[in-house]
Amino acid sequence: MVESIRRKRDGHALSTEQIQGLIRDYTKGTIPDYQMSALAMAIVLRGMTPRETTDWTMAMLHSGRRVDLTSVSVPTVDKHSTGGVGDKISICLAPLVACCGAAVPMMSGRGLGHTGGTLDKLEAIAGFQVNLDVRTFRNQVKKMGCSLIGQTADLAPADRKLYALRDVTGTVESIPLITASILSKKLAEGIGALVMDVKVGRGAFMKTKDDAKELARSIVRVGKNAGLRVSALLTDMSQPLGRTIGNALETREALEVLHGEGPQDVRELTLVLGTEMLVVSRAFERRSDARRELERALSSGAALKKMMQITKAQGGDAGMVEQPDRLPMARKRLDVLAPRTGWVQSMDTEALGWCSVGLGAGRQRVQDVVDPSAGMEVHAKVGDRVKKGQPLLTLHGRSTKVVEQSMEAAMGCYRITSSPASASANVLPSLILGRVGR
Repeated sequence: MVESIRRKRDGHALSTEQIQGLIRDYTKGTIPDYQMSALAMAIVLRGMTPRETTDWTMAMLHSGRRVDLTSVSVPTVDKHSTGGVGDKISICLAPLVACCGAAVPMMSGRGLGHTGGTLDKLEAIAGFQVNLDVRTFRNQVKKMGCSLIGQTADLAPADRKLYALRDVTGTVESIPLITASILSKKLAEGIGALVMDVKVGRGAFMKTKDDAKELARSIVRVGKNAGLRVSALLTDMSQPLGRTIGNALETREALEVLHGEGPQDVRELTLVLGTEMLVVSRAFERRSDARRELERALSSGAALKKMMQITKAQGGDAGMVEQPDRLPMARKRLDVLAPRTGWVQSMDTEALGWCSVGLGAGRQRVQDVVDPSAGMEVHAKVGDRVKKGQPLLTLHGRSTKVVEQSMEAAMGCYRITSSPASASANVLPSLILGRVGR
């Protein structure tokens, strides 16, 4: 292991045998976290070749078992986001696609760095169990077309360990490690197709479009090498998605989409990604037909009914899906007020994510417990006109002290200008910035 750390530190490629050995030994526990942290940092700084990335992905996949979904009678497809602020799409997307001729076996993660995690959001629903065994997971996918779980102990266990370690050691932002983490889990699910939502902008791990394209190409290349049909969309994360940040708040907003409501950007991205999933999985040939079927499932209430079935099957309170206002609410809320009249020119979206973590919505240490009610409501976004004293944000936390500690940092996340022209120049024309793959 020491030799592998030195070799990567000095900019050399690791052999297939080295990678297989270190992933095997780390999974067994014979390599301590401090050594894997050192290697992960060397990878962040020195990178990996495409061959190394593929080897790392396959080694993590083979560290555990792989789900057999060949008995599922419809195409299988999943979606994965690289992580954003306010990104709650999976909660409304998975049941929606499952109504439209494809099965969605979705294995998600917890919050990573400044971004939220789907599992933490789902657990805001009372009783919702994300820790299902493989047999239950497979049977639920076969029966109702969708299951929403976390990594089990025997699916890509190497990634499960490394994922938590990267979150607290500053080693998240690495294209090879992100690629391997995502694909080892997705391949372990046994799916036939994958749609990537690669976030780009101030609230994403990939800050520039070029970096996002590089990550998308890496995932598409390694995925195809492993026999997976993969398409990647580049989507805007220059500002929060929707109007909420935090687990129960975001879950409520995602469920509102299934009720035929919710913010326009959340609804639109759900439909765009759902369309891509149905086409890449070959459930539909034409995007126009796929989109029409998704819109029908939303308007008819079929997608909402599906989410209630999934929730009930996984031990959750389906009444919270039917009535999202029953989700947990914070005891203390304070408004962050605009310091002057003008237009919102930009938002430091990553800093807003970290403010949400500070309020209790995420983790700064592996052992931290997430407060499902913590987070913030976003009242003003880029291009909006605000008046002095108008609320920009409402912070939600467990106590006055916790909320007040985040006030100054939250205020600093907004840049307000006196000119509407300079503000509108920062508004990206579309949520969708590009496509890689199919």
